[in-house]
Amino acid sequence: MYTLLLVDDEERMLDLLELYLVPNGYRCVKRRSGTEAVDYLRHHHADLVLLDVMMPEMNGWETCRRIRSFSDVPIMMVTARDETADIVQGLKIGADDYVTKPFDEAELLARIEAVLRRTAGSRSVIRAAGLVWDEQEHTVRYGETPIALTPKEFAILGLLLTHPNQVFSRGQIITSLWGALAETEERTIDSHMKNIREKLRRAGFPVDEHLQTVWGVGYKWKGQKP
Repeated sequence: MYTLLLVDDEERMLDLLELYLVPNGYRCVKRRSGTEAVDYLRHHHADLVLLDVMMPEMNGWETCRRIRSFSDVPIMMVTARDETADIVQGLKIGADDYVTKPFDEAELLARIEAVLRRTAGSRSVIRAAGLVWDEQEHTVRYGETPIALTPKEFAILGLLLTHPNQVFSRGQIITSLWGALAETEERTIDSHMKNIREKLRRAGFPVDEHLQTVWGVGYKWKGQKP
């Protein structure tokens, strides 16, 4: 199930969007300001943001810019502003699509599906409880805090994040990442896990809630599927 973050200062519009989206299999999270939306994305995963432009305090343009400073989550502007200059501005600052109000329900759903389809395979980025693992850039961060991992630590974390709630034995981790003929000792995996935990903890990430040892078996990442 995809999670959509709906951002609009009008409660009525949030309810209307939710009314359209939930029956079509989407999970909706509603926020009434850009500040609330940014705070949510720093700590939670969303597959797509539907973002209003005309909001008090922090408008949609600035909200989009702030989101793009730490996340590449797809953003769809949903607004009554339909001037070409506004649409161009939205796309230039990082929006993936632009839908004008009033919108047709079928068109909105089709555009959402298209954006999700287009962005799904563009790069391997996994978000989990505010942690972002980016395969292409080979980076890990929590919020705006970068976390420096060695190549092996990065690969181990990626394996667990990609298969949440699946228990991996030390031997399975070695085979998955370095092949069946690798000469790596199983106790080396324990050392890598210790280092990963310490680095995530120093960044403020609640690592003990997610990276768990299954005694006598191995390790798992507790969380939702990416």
